[in-house]
Amino acid sequence: MGSDRDREERKRRHRDDDTERDHRKSLRRDTDRDRPSHRDRDRRRSRTPESSSSRRDRGSDRHRHRHRHREDRSPRRSRGDEPKRIEPLKRSGPLPSQEDSFAVTNGDEPEKPKEKPNFKSSGLLAAASNSIQQADGTNIALKYHEPAEARKPPPKDQWKLFIFKGGDVVDTADLALRSCWLIGRDAAVVDLQADHPSLSKQHAVIQFRYTEKRNEFGDKVGRVKPYIIDLESANGTMVNGEKIPEGRYLELRNKDVVMFGHSTREYVLMLPPK
Repeated sequence: MGSDRDREERKRRHRDDDTERDHRKSLRRDTDRDRPSHRDRDRRRSRTPESSSSRRDRGSDRHRHRHRHREDRSPRRSRGDEPKRIEPLKRSGPLPSQEDSFAVTNGDEPEKPKEKPNFKSSGLLAAASNSIQQADGTNIALKYHEPAEARKPPPKDQWKLFIFKGGDVVDTADLALRSCWLIGRDAAVVDLQADHPSLSKQHAVIQFRYTEKRNEFGDKVGRVKPYIIDLESANGTMVNGEKIPEGRYLELRNKDVVMFGHSTREYVLMLPPK
């Protein structure tokens, strides 16, 4: 009895397995029917429009292919080959700046009159020799010329020169107008004329000069100051009653009194109060 039961059980199990296997096969057939074939996929791809990215990729591939094709066509240059230097053209005619002088004028245009030679003095020689030419043609040699440090006083320093005679002011000079004042008897060259016979034609000079000094902090401080120099005059120059050396600059200060030769006139240098 036990063996028959076992056989029946085995047969039942085999039948169940066969049933399940057939069911699986039927499911596979249904799924294969619903799944599209390879031909259907190709047809769908051909019908669907291409995306912008795929077109861009295809265009870039074509551009690369063309670029490679052009590079293959271009001649290859070896390392030893160098580009040829362009030689400058040799001009047979006149330079561009000379074309006007070589231009041919037409018969209708009037010719320009040629400039006549001028043999008059240009004044450059007199300037180089430090002299002044008078109206009669004679040159007057100057005994003094300004140094490189010559400067006009700044607008804040309005230096003035007051001329006293017997305690009265007879004349005033605004020294801030220029950097150099030549004093003497020669009216043709001097800036400030003094008619006393004891003065030389070119007696002395008041010169404004730019000088630099270091302050207590070690910094350079520049300033324009007045100086006086005697031009080796016959009777000398005095500042505050003392004769100054010839040919040397002496700094002038506010309210200094200057006298020339044996003249009794007093020239007082003053800086107006601020």
